[in-house]
Amino acid sequence: MQSYTIGQAARLLGVSPDTARRWADAGRITTHRDESGRRLVDGRDLAAFSVELARSGDGREDVSHTSVRNAFPGIVTAIKLGDVAAQVEIQAGPHQLVSLLTREAVEELGLEVGMEATARVKSTNVHIDRT
Repeated sequence: MQSYTIGQAARLLGVSPDTARRWADAGRITTHRDESGRRLVDGRDLAAFSVELARSGDGREDVSHTSVRNAFPGIVTAIKLGDVAAQVEIQAGPHQLVSLLTREAVEELGLEVGMEATARVKSTNVHIDRT
């Protein structure tokens, strides 16, 4: 069974590593230590905890109010502005996401290369949320 470090678990849960450590210290997440002393969370335990966390509404440090569930937080790597349309590229870990949106939306969000943003994917549409 796959195990996750506290940092990996935190990223998957959408919280800071400090929050995940506090939850582990409080016994909310069951951990064990590997041969080098790192705390690990079993995949099944993490999956169960993530479902419990989602149901309780706890955990998200900055909750977004949206129906789009597939979120890719990352960094804006390119913006190409046209007269009406714009193309925004976000690097989210190993994923590069490209979204076509209006120039007005880019300007309203204040998007710039180098800033954090979240690409949200629903069906074949990508929505950009400023973070």
